[in-house]
Amino acid sequence: MTAVTAEAEPATTVGAVAPPVTLGVALSDAATITRRYLTHVLRQPQLLVFSTVQPVMFVLLFRYVFGGALQLPPQFGDNYSNFLLPGIFVQTVAFGATQTAIALADDLGKGVIDRFRSLPMARSAVLVGRTSADLVRGFLVVLIMTVVGLIIGFRPDWLGLLGAIGIVVALGFAMSWIYALVGMSVPNSETAQAASFVVTFPIVFASAVFVPTQTMPDWLQVFAENNPITHVAEASRWLATGIGDGSSHLVWSLVWIVGLLVVFIPLSVNRYRRMT
Repeated sequence: MTAVTAEAEPATTVGAVAPPVTLGVALSDAATITRRYLTHVLRQPQLLVFSTVQPVMFVLLFRYVFGGALQLPPQFGDNYSNFLLPGIFVQTVAFGATQTAIALADDLGKGVIDRFRSLPMARSAVLVGRTSADLVRGFLVVLIMTVVGLIIGFRPDWLGLLGAIGIVVALGFAMSWIYALVGMSVPNSETAQAASFVVTFPIVFASAVFVPTQTMPDWLQVFAENNPITHVAEASRWLATGIGDGSSHLVWSLVWIVGLLVVFIPLSVNRYRRMT
């Protein structure tokens, strides 16, 4: 069987010709980059701690400050935790995905990406490794949020919760590719952070993450109900609690996730190839 190959970066030695990189080697390269980023987090555990502080604050704030004043869909009764936690999962991975842009922009500024590009490795390895590391980090943060949710009254269907976490983390992975493109298109990490915030803030807060879309003005409902964040939040609520009928949201969630990957993976890899 003919080996599947991926293009390799040119070797640093003048006149050297880099051999084709097999799919297995490309995956190994990506795993090495993933390990590099995860090791960076382990060596600076405060990064993981701070990435969990914000969602924990949102959980406690909305559960105990706003929870009693919000009008829930009747099927949720008075258990705002069951409504809130799946939405918080989505909000967490959406904002967490912005770290891809910040980290790539930072590596570009420090010359780390240039060193990677000088190696005979698959051109997609750096991006796949970075987004995969963010996928792992997002999964761990969602697990922490689940523990916090159980403490404040979240009562999921355990089998369905696995599916909910899966689709939420998949959205985070897809969004990481958006921010990979952002990170390679701005001059520094500060700009990457600002640009990512401008993109993420409106789609998260104008969605069904914290409140039902039915409580919004008609003009905003149009945007909120066609927002990928809303689809994934509603699908994860349905999967995690079994309340309502989120099958259509699940279908649209998968469509959005696949669509984002199909569009932004090629764009990001092409951008990486064209960088000098």
